Amino acid sequence: MKTTEVTVVRIYLSEKEGQLESLLRRLHDWEKVRGVTVFRGISGFGGSGEMHSARLIDLSLNLPVVVEFFDAPDKVDSIIEHIHTSIKPGHIIHWKAYVNEDDDE
Repeated sequence: MKTTEVTVVRIYLSEKEGQLESLLRRLHDWEKVRGVTVFRGISGFGGSGEMHSARLIDLSLNLPVVVEFFDAPDKVDSIIEHIHTSIKPGHIIHWKAYVNEDDDE
């Protein structure tokens, strides 16, 4: 099995911040990253300590959102350099990982 080193990035947002659409557009249309997944949390809190939860009676659109993507390390470094000013400090994490590739490539 052939593997390729990638960097995985996780970005923590909240629905209320309204950053999701522009971030996804950038990752898809401009950066053309290999893969992106968006997770919508059912509960969470951030630096304020205020708890946000999904309940049937709660129509709030302020739940936690996690955007995760991966690509080649150099490409990810460039992307992080471009987006870090628009994302709150401490809300972008990244780590090295490996993707299994087809041996015939």
